[in-house]
Formats: sequence, C-alpha cells, structure tokens
Amino acid sequence: MAMEVTQILLSAQSVDSTVRKHAEESLKQFQEQNLPAFLLSLSVELASEEKPVDSRKLAGLVLKNALDAKEQHRKYELVQRWLSLDVSVKSQIKACLLQTLSSTAIDARSTASQVIAKVAGIELPQKQWPELVGSLLSNVHQVPPHVKQATIETLGYLCEEVAPEVIDQDQVNKILTAVVQGMNANEANIEVRLASTRALYNALGFAQANFSNDMERDYIMRVVCEATLSPEVKIRQAAYECLVSIGSTYYEKLAPYIQDIFNITSKAVRDDEEPVALQAIEFWSSICDEEIDILDEFGGDFTADSDVPCYYFIKQALPALVPLLLETLLKQEEDQDQDEGAWNLAMAGGTCLGLVARTVGDDIVPLVMPFIEENITKGDWRQREAATYAFGSILEGPSPDKLIPIVNVALGFMLTALTKDPNSHVKDTTAWTLGRIFEFLHGSSVETPIITSANCQQIITVLLQSMKDAPNVAEKACGALYFLAKGYEDVGPTSPLTPFFQEIVQSLLYVTHREDAGESRLRTAAYETLNEVVRSSTEETARLVVELVQVIMTELHKTLEAQKLSSDEREKQSELQGLLCGCLQVIIQKLGASDPTKYALLQYADQIMNLLLRVFACRNATVHEEAMLSIGALAYATGPNFAKYMPDFYKYLEMGLQNFEEYQVCAVTVGVVGDICRALDDKVLSFCDGIMTQLLKDLSSNQLHRSVKPPIFSCFGDIALAIGENFEKYLMYAMPMLQSAAELSAHTSGADDEMIEYTNSLRNGILEAYSGIFQGFKNSPKTQLLIPYAPHILHFLDSIYIEKDMDDIVMKTAIGVLGDLADTLGSNAGSMIKESLSSKDFLNECLSSDDHLIKESAEWARLTICCMLDMNYFSWAAQKQLPYCSGRHVLVEWSQMKHQLAAFVSVFA
Repeated sequence: MAMEVTQILLSAQSVDSTVRKHAEESLKQFQEQNLPAFLLSLSVELASEEKPVDSRKLAGLVLKNALDAKEQHRKYELVQRWLSLDVSVKSQIKACLLQTLSSTAIDARSTASQVIAKVAGIELPQKQWPELVGSLLSNVHQVPPHVKQATIETLGYLCEEVAPEVIDQDQVNKILTAVVQGMNANEANIEVRLASTRALYNALGFAQANFSNDMERDYIMRVVCEATLSPEVKIRQAAYECLVSIGSTYYEKLAPYIQDIFNITSKAVRDDEEPVALQAIEFWSSICDEEIDILDEFGGDFTADSDVPCYYFIKQALPALVPLLLETLLKQEEDQDQDEGAWNLAMAGGTCLGLVARTVGDDIVPLVMPFIEENITKGDWRQREAATYAFGSILEGPSPDKLIPIVNVALGFMLTALTKDPNSHVKDTTAWTLGRIFEFLHGSSVETPIITSANCQQIITVLLQSMKDAPNVAEKACGALYFLAKGYEDVGPTSPLTPFFQEIVQSLLYVTHREDAGESRLRTAAYETLNEVVRSSTEETARLVVELVQVIMTELHKTLEAQKLSSDEREKQSELQGLLCGCLQVIIQKLGASDPTKYALLQYADQIMNLLLRVFACRNATVHEEAMLSIGALAYATGPNFAKYMPDFYKYLEMGLQNFEEYQVCAVTVGVVGDICRALDDKVLSFCDGIMTQLLKDLSSNQLHRSVKPPIFSCFGDIALAIGENFEKYLMYAMPMLQSAAELSAHTSGADDEMIEYTNSLRNGILEAYSGIFQGFKNSPKTQLLIPYAPHILHFLDSIYIEKDMDDIVMKTAIGVLGDLADTLGSNAGSMIKESLSSKDFLNECLSSDDHLIKESAEWARLTICCMLDMNYFSWAAQKQLPYCSGRHVLVEWSQMKHQLAAFVSVFA
C-alpha cells in the first residue's frame, strides 16, 4: 500500500467520481489497518521532490486532518492517537516535515508549515519536541529566501497553534526578532516580507512583555507602519491586519502612535486598493469595539486602579474620522451584491460609522446631519443612498431625545422614498433604516412616540406594499415590520396593529409563496416576521391566530405529500418544513398561554402531533430541531394530556438524544425532555429508564459536544422534580457524574472569557440538577439518601464562591440550592452548613445584591436555614400562617413574606 500511495493520492483528486471514491476508500482502509505506516508514508510523500506537487499537497492536507478537527471530542481523539504513536515513527515524520521546508515547491512548503504547527500544538504543551523552535530559528539565517520564507511562515502558524505560556520568553523574543527583521524594508525578498508580516499577526499575542517595553514597542510599531507603505498590496493589507490586532490587543499602549495611525489609515481609505482600505477602516472599528467594552464595563467611572482606562481615541478623532467615513458611503458599486455576505468599502464605512455612534453617542449627530441634508434629495442615487445609510447607521448610540425630533421629521420622507424612489439600492437602504428606527426608537419615548394613530396606517401600508418589491427590498421591509411588531409585544390588551392584523398576515403568507422567495432570505424573513406578529398579537385577534393554525398545518401537510424531488428540491423542502415548524411553535406558545385560547388550540393537538411525527419520519436534522421545539411547546400547552402521544413519540425522542453529530438537535431534545417532565409529572415515570440511560450514556461519550452537558445536568433536576423519590434508582449513577463535573467546573483560574462563560453554564446545569433532586425528595421518607452527598455539594458551593467568577444566574441558582438543601434535609444539614467555609458570607453577599431575583432567593434561603436551626420556628410560622415557598419554583410572592420573616429573624447565625 505504501508503494501505491502516490497514485492513490492522485486518484483521490480525479474528476471521475468512481475513481475518486475508490481512492478515498483505499486511503481510509490504509489508515485503519496501519496508522503509523499511513502517517509516515504521507510525510515521505510530502517531502519527496520527485513526487508530483498535487500528490504532495494532498498528502500534507490528509496528514494535517489526521492531527486536528473542529469538533472538540474528535480533536481530543486525534491528539491522544498521535501521542500514543511510537517515538521513532514520530521522529521520522517530523524529520520529513522539516525537510519539506527546503522544497522548491511552494505548495509543499506551505502545507508542511501548517502540519509542523499542528504537531507543535500537540507536543510543545507536553514538553515534547523542545528543539523545534531553536531549529526553526537557526533556519532564518544564511539560507535561500524560499527556505527563510517557509520557516517564518511556520513560526507564524506555530504561534497560532500554541498558547503564549508554552514558549519561554527568551524564545519569544527571538521569534519576534526574526519576524520583525523579515518585515524590514531592507529585506529584498517580497515573499519573505509577506510571510513575516503575516507571522507577526499570529505572534502578537506572545508580545505582552515586548509591548510593555517602550523601545521594543516603538520598534515593532515603526516596522508595522512602514509595512503599510510597502509597494506590494498583500504586504500593505497584512500590515493593516497587524494594526487591527494591535488595536484590540494593546489598546492601552496606542496613545503615542494614534495620530500617525490616523494619518496612514485615512490615506489608505481614500487612495489605496479596496482590500487595504477595508483593513484601514477595520482598525477604527476595532478601537470602537474596545472603547464600547470599556465604557460598558466601567460606565466612564475610571480610577487609577482600572485595568484599562478609556483614552477616548474615537472622540478625539471624531471631527476628522466622521467625514472620512462619510466619504466611503459614496463609493457604492452599481452592481453590488445586495444579498448577505457582500462587503465593500461603503458597507465597511457604514458599519464603522455605526460603531462610532455607539462609542460617542449624541456627539456624532451634528457631524452627520449636514451630510444627510445635503445628499438626501440629490439626483445621483449614490448620494441619496449614502445619506440614508448614514442616517440608519447612527441610530444606535445617541439618545432618543436627540434622535426622535429628527426621525419624526424624516419619517414621512422615508416612507415616500421606499415606494417612489426609482433606484432599488435606495429603497433597500431606506427599508433597512426604517427597521433600525423601529428597533432602537420605537417605544423609547411616551411623550413623542415614533408611531402614532396618525401615521400607523401609512407605515403599515407602505411596508406591505414594499413586500411586493424586489426580493432584497421586500426582505428589508419584512425586517422593518418585524421590529414594528416587536415594539408592541407588551402593550396590553389592545395594540395599534390589531386593526391590520389580518391584512399583515395575508401579505406575509403571500410573500412566502412568491416564486423568488428563495432569494435574499425573503421567505425566511417573512416567516420570522409572521412569528413576531403572532407573538405581539392581543386577545382581540386570537380567533385569527387560531385560524392561522389550520393554514400552517395545511402548508406543512403539502411539503410532506411532495414526492420524487431532486436533491435541490429536497433541500428547499426541508428548509420550508423547518420554517413551518418554527411558526407552529410560536402559535402554540401564544395560544397555550391563556385558558380560552388554549382550549381552541387543543382541538388541533392531535392533528399537529401527527404532522410533527411525519416530519420526524423524514429524518432531516435541520427540521428535527424545529419540530422538537414545537413538541416542547405542545407538551406545555397540553399538560398531562400529552401522555397519550408519548408511545408514538418516544422513539424520536430517543433518536434525538442519540444524535451526537447534530449536537444542536441533541441539546434541543434534552430541553424537550424537561418540557415533558413539567407537563406529565409522575406520568413520565414509565419512560424514565430509557431517558436516563441515554442521558448517562451521552455524558459518558467522548463524542458529545460540551455545550450539551449543562442542559443534560439540568434535565436530571427536571426528571427528579417530576418523579420525586422514584429518582432513587438513578442516584447512584447521576450523583457521581454531577460530583465529577462539579469538581472540574469549580476552579477556573487563568481561563479565558469563553471558557468562564461555558463553565458558568455548566455550573448552573449542575446546580439545577441538585435543586430539582432536593425538591423532588422533599417530604419523602427517603430524604436520608441525600445526606451523604450534602458535604460535597456544600464544598462545591464554597469553591465557586471563593473563585469569584460566577455570573448572576449561577449566584441565584447556587443560593437557591443552599436553601433547598436546608429545606429538604432539615436538622440533618445543620452542622454541615455551620461548618461550611463560606455559606454565611455567600448568603450575606446575596442578601445585599442589587439583583432582586438573587436577593429574593437569598431571603428564602435564609428563612429555610433559620427554620432548620431553630425548630421553634414551625410553631411560630403556623401561628403567622406563612405560605410555602421553594427555591427553584416559587409558589408564592416572596414580597408577601418579607415583613413576617423580619419579625422572626434578622441575621443568619
């Protein structure tokens, strides 16, 4: 097989699908039969100069894919597989890879660079291959330019793959020196300069110490700024990408350079090639992002102790930056793609202008309004579109008081433009701007509302008329109507939209049947808007919503009856089924929210369920996610009556729980299990063995995406709450898994923001499981079964409190668990809670929280603990007729109990 690998790799790229498939099968078979030989033969192929470039390149790509994957569980498997290989085999592979860096074939060199970085990403954290960085650094001196280029490219990829702490500072300094020297204007070879500039982009995260040193930082900044003036477009673009990264990573170090950066970026925006100009604008967008984050976090209240003070770079640059961005809005392309994904100078400028508005607020308005007033009525469509785009871009950030008077003047003009302007680009942007007005200003002022009885009919008429326009305009009109409806979600029993409800629904349904509804996301936008119109509907239109059930069911039935479809038609059919299931979900939720409409809905429950079961039978993952959500809504609406559907539905529930590949479907299915538990209570018991077996199997699998674990743990709590003491048989399996996950999530020092966010999600799932289990066992003679687990749970609460990185959701759930533990275990938990390291401090912190939900949970927890510590409370509570209140499911308003509690306890002792 090793001798044939060249031909197999070439055949795997054949235009003949039969030949290609056979070659792919051969490669797979070789990999499964003898992995070491397979990987070694690929590395030899990649390194062999006499082999065809196409086979060498594919050999490298296959080798890279054998080391890395996007899915975390698969990546873990590949890493372990590589680490388990024989040392001699790995050494031979690595030697071949390093040898390939000297190849005359650029594709082979570039692929080898990536593979070396992947191996380094696995081995360097394990203290393996310690000589790699030194070996690469020795390659950048006195070698042919193509070898230097490949070596620097490898160093760049390596910095992308490994964490900064893996490489010691001395080696970091040498890497940065090599890279920055390669960028220097004295470097004659263009490819070396380009590779060096791109490598610096990846290496910037390693340069914390260097950017803290004035001389080193000055040198790096000078070289980057010089590179932005290179004669080569790709080098200039890469240099600006470095500047963007520096703006995000080292914002606090930029003050000495910001004027020079403005000078070079403004010149690039006005005069340079579009790829370079786009990156120059992106630099200012990145500065906006940084300042928005800082201002959001500190609210402008900075002290010497603040980690990163706000330097107000955007505010200082405003008089020059805003005119620069407004110029870009006039550089639209006549044939620019109006679908999502199009990106050009005008769009980048408008996006940056929007970020500037969010950063500086009211200050931007007087700088932009003259541009709008000057261009909004001009004969050239570019000027009208630019003026409209500028107005739409600045609607988020400035105060309503500043914008509403302007909007009230402009609204009539824009409604006329949406129907009368001869240019599609102008109408597209006008509809988008109206959507922004309704999104950010609709309902923001009671005194001067945007939508009034005088203009409501005109607005709706214009939007419905525009939904018959070209797909891109119609899609934006749907978006505007979406935000218009969203502004009336909580208006009460009547809504200004009520008189137009039937006309709006009919218009949206008409849009979904347009022959061109597949363009510009139009059909999707129409259904999303229909969903929002239903959500914001009132009791006055309930009859029409009930009639809509029949319409959507008929549409779904049609998709299920279609036969002999092409693959393209099947894909469109699946997309439509997903949209219809999503619409059904919203309608069910709306009608199921009140008794009169719920009764009307239940007439269709059997038909809806039969349709959804037929959708599941189609076995399409995209549709299954939406269908599952509809099932969850139906379970909530039908309550205990959902039990009759369980025998037919259970197999699809099980399939969803087993669906590791489409993990979103798995996660949604887990959530539906919770919905069913709440609907059926102990009637779910007969299905729990199968459900718990599958949930436990999911948690034990390396294939499970990590995002599914928190909802699974939370689901344990839902099941326990539904079946009470019958959860006993699952304790010996569930509790060890909860304990193991709790230990992993308790300590997160050094974790990045994404990991902390996930960890808090995991903690919340674990805590919800504990809460549900405690409440399920409350008042049961089997309560003592939980006592052995209490010390670990209290230790977990101590750990996450000490860590100081839990979010408000976790804090509320955690203090609720403390109350649940005391409430369920009573005097059995007294000594354990007293011995807890931080229970008292944690409780006091929650009691003084600004979040009323945390505070109320804490007050309830304090009550249960005091009850537990002083049994005389019960006689007192009986006299006062205190109602029952639970930590996870509050059965009474806590506010009714506060003054009564104060009469009994004042402190937690």
